Amino acid sequence: MARASAYHILVKTKDEALSIKKKLDKGDNFQKLAKQHSTCPSRRKGGDLGEFEKGDMVKAFDDVVFKRPILEVHGPIKTQFGYHLIKTVYRS
Repeated sequence: MARASAYHILVKTKDEALSIKKKLDKGDNFQKLAKQHSTCPSRRKGGDLGEFEKGDMVKAFDDVVFKRPILEVHGPIKTQFGYHLIKTVYRS
């Protein structure tokens, strides 16, 4: 089974996600911004979701983690939880 590790920042609006993405594009620290802005409990760990298997996350999230380039920030990605900025650390 395919496995991956990712960080994410979850916010309520697309505008908020785009605003945070601009900061990331300028070189701001992903973990620091996750702690400040994310609504997910993973915020305490800087957005670290740890390792998970393909299919553990909702499809839109999985598609980013398992199909798009790693170590790049992707998003905003809309799910039923809100808008995510996703950075895949590794996958196998």
